[in-house]
Amino acid sequence: MADNNNPFSNLEEKFNAMQKKKKPQKEKTPVDYKKYTKPFIGIFITFVVIIIALANIYVVKEGEFRVVRQFGEIKDIKNTPGLHMKIPFIQSVTTIPKHQMNYKLSEAEINTKDKRRIIIDNYAVWRVVNAKEMISNAGNLINAGSRMEEFIYSVVRSELGQLEYSEIINDENSSRGSLNDQITTHVNELLKKDKYGIEVIDVRIKRTDLPEENEQSVYNEMISERQSIAQKFLSTGDADKRRIEADTDRQVKEMLATAKKDAAMIAAEGDAEAAKIYNQSFSKDPEFYSLYRTLESYKRTIGEDSMIIIPSDSPYAKILSGYLE
Repeated sequence: MADNNNPFSNLEEKFNAMQKKKKPQKEKTPVDYKKYTKPFIGIFITFVVIIIALANIYVVKEGEFRVVRQFGEIKDIKNTPGLHMKIPFIQSVTTIPKHQMNYKLSEAEINTKDKRRIIIDNYAVWRVVNAKEMISNAGNLINAGSRMEEFIYSVVRSELGQLEYSEIINDENSSRGSLNDQITTHVNELLKKDKYGIEVIDVRIKRTDLPEENEQSVYNEMISERQSIAQKFLSTGDADKRRIEADTDRQVKEMLATAKKDAAMIAAEGDAEAAKIYNQSFSKDPEFYSLYRTLESYKRTIGEDSMIIIPSDSPYAKILSGYLE
């Protein structure tokens, strides 16, 4: 019986009644995971194989060498574009550019033939032509560039050491134009001899400077040299001017003398021909000739203000009066 004094007596009875009403639970069947293990492992292995295969495919592009190494040793060198595959975990692939590259050389100080110190600034255009030789003898691009720089510096120092300072800085001497080609040829001969697998396309001297302590003295010498050359040109010009003027004066005198001689000969021939014509003409009519000569004498003796007194029976008077017989 429930105790009227206990407030929880009814709750306990209700809880017991609810427990009796609950249905018994069914037992769950255990899952068999073994039948999923093999497919899962197969899918996983396939996925791993695909990842490994994709990771070991490499592409050879235009303008590059792909070097395949196996345990550090060169196994193959690919230089034709396409897809290739390396052995996973054993082989590795590195890239070497095949296109032309610029190399900025360090500034260097050299001595010219006339014992002048100058600072030169060069650059080179180069490329890798044999990747295997480059790797075997230089190791990498950095070492190959360093070896090339040493050769260039050696050749430049040798070539410029055979030239005067004025020959290097004066463009009109045309020494710089052929000097770059000579340096390029000599450097390539040295690189080929030592089998570095690289080729220099061009070597150019960008700039030649003087050490600060020598600049002013060289500038003064250059100014003096230019002034000497200018004075030489002026002296040569004056001498040529005097020679040309003397030659021109001589030619003018010779031409004038020849012209006068020719004119005198032509005038003499003309006078002789005129006298011949006159003689032939006047011999046909002596009286007309006498009249003509008389009229010609009037032109010479009678002017506008002339006054003459002549006898009435003189030839002049007869002609003036119109009597011609």
